[in-house]
Amino acid sequence: MSDINTPKDVLELAKAKGAVMADLRFIDLPGVWQHTSVPIHRLEESSFEDGFGFDGSSIRGYQPINASDMLIIPDASTAKMDPFTQHPTLVLTCDIVDPITREPYARDPRYVARKAAAYLKQTGIADTAYFGPEAEFFVFDDVQYGSQPNAQVYQVDSIEAIWNTSTDEGPNLGYKIPHKGGYFPVMPTDTLMDLRTEMCLILQQLGYEVEVSHHEVATAGQCEIDVKFEDLLSMGDHVMWFKYVVKNAARRAGKVATFMPKPMHGDNGSGMHCHQSLWKDGKPLFAGDGYAGMSEMALHYIGGILKHARAICALSNPTINSYRRLVPGFEAPVNLAYSSRNRSASIRIPTYSQSPKAKRLEARFPDSSGNPYLAFSAMLMAGLDGIQNKIDPGDPFDKDLYSLSPEELAHVPTVPGSLEEALDCLEEDHEFLLKGDVFTKDIIDEWISFKRENEIAPFKLRPTPLEYELYFAT
Repeated sequence: MSDINTPKDVLELAKAKGAVMADLRFIDLPGVWQHTSVPIHRLEESSFEDGFGFDGSSIRGYQPINASDMLIIPDASTAKMDPFTQHPTLVLTCDIVDPITREPYARDPRYVARKAAAYLKQTGIADTAYFGPEAEFFVFDDVQYGSQPNAQVYQVDSIEAIWNTSTDEGPNLGYKIPHKGGYFPVMPTDTLMDLRTEMCLILQQLGYEVEVSHHEVATAGQCEIDVKFEDLLSMGDHVMWFKYVVKNAARRAGKVATFMPKPMHGDNGSGMHCHQSLWKDGKPLFAGDGYAGMSEMALHYIGGILKHARAICALSNPTINSYRRLVPGFEAPVNLAYSSRNRSASIRIPTYSQSPKAKRLEARFPDSSGNPYLAFSAMLMAGLDGIQNKIDPGDPFDKDLYSLSPEELAHVPTVPGSLEEALDCLEEDHEFLLKGDVFTKDIIDEWISFKRENEIAPFKLRPTPLEYELYFAT
């Protein structure tokens, strides 16, 4: 994707672009980009080995205070110019290193992705895992929220939202999008065409190939922009850039974007359908003469994801809000089954093209609220476990799963019903993640502990407005 590969290349790029700052970015354990900046003259060829120090105890999921000193090491191949800063700024994605041992930091999610890619090669099964996520998002015109002892409140708004049909907008010009009516009306109903195009142009400027851009199903500004698949580590980097571009382009336009899976009640939530395939020596491995033109390897990969999906959810759907989207009886892919073309199954085999190069599976249950490096690595490890143990995915479900009777559905497993349940599943089923030392027991324990202490425990203590509606008069 880039001609920048060495520290010397990076310094030449910085000089050519007139960069005055170097922005050093890395990811915390939950999945939010962090950064620190240095004047460009402080970035030298030696910086790519010596790194820059930071306080690891102030980063979520990282170090205790008694062992807080850590290093960030810039990855020369990731150099890009920031498209939003006022002053020319060079951005480098970084890895985390222990300053004493000089070993990669085991809790660095990017290191987990590196190890997953290396483990794939070690197995001899394939040499490249390609991922193509579809990260949906909402663009709102206003957002307000608060959590105080005497008040729990949120409110979002969008000029195209159906609830604004009678709002005095001075003037109200109509053309509101009905609930579940956002796929795909043209302008003026779709108010975000130009903003999405701006996002696409910025992504292309950064070197990412955009494949499609459109309004999504929900009212109130739900959107999707898809990009070409990349290898696991590169796609982890790309998802972080993608979210950065979407949020900052929206802010520049006076709007706000969110990847929260279920920001409002009564309409579709935002997922991150993940297309994935394995290749070796430049050849696709998922095409064959099995169901839907898939190879036996591909079906075993599906079997591995289905077997471990409930544990994967703790990493691929890692927020309390994720399970407002994954609710049985609605359109979310909660049923752990696979099918060709059938979008009600949690694993779909796309059939747009019969080319062997296009053969892939699409995991439909993940969302983009968490850490892409960990989510992609977990799915790959589950798929490899399926291949190694020849896990049979069972019979495909070509019926509409939403139309099945309770008796028929009783035999179809589902994703967890809550983050707490998903964490319990990960606690019980994580041996497949430990192969090749890709995940460590430490990072899994820290993930579970962090989620329980910082998200689940506080959530349990707070009443919601709906509880007042249901119980205040009792």
